[in-house]
Amino acid sequence: MSKSARRRAREFVLQGLYQWQVGGQDLASIEAQSSSVAGFDKADTEFYRELLNQTLNESATLQESLKPHIDRPWAEISPIERAILLLAACEFSHFPETPYRVVLNEAIELAKNYGGTDGHKFVNGVLDKLAAVLRSTEAGIA
Repeated sequence: MSKSARRRAREFVLQGLYQWQVGGQDLASIEAQSSSVAGFDKADTEFYRELLNQTLNESATLQESLKPHIDRPWAEISPIERAILLLAACEFSHFPETPYRVVLNEAIELAKNYGGTDGHKFVNGVLDKLAAVLRSTEAGIA
């Protein structure tokens, strides 16, 4: 099954957030590197840029919104899972046109494909709790 343009964009955002966390790269370097990778032309580049920019610009705020739902220090979470949590929190907060179930499912798929063995379970648990806060009406909680 071929990947959607938005899924590809999320994968490139995940890679960019990893480069930012681990390699200390800035936005311009990340975007330049991503655009040179084979397959980038098949991604939703507008969505990629918006999600990457928004996540990087608001990373501290997004991290704070996630912390109450995490059972360990932020630094103890793998960089891949931190990046997935940040991009999903950003999408919950700033992309209301994307249904929360889609955001959640996409994050779980990213964690299954790129994270640790049970990372998807951790990501699912944290994002379920965050969705109850940020998307309570849509999640049927309100």
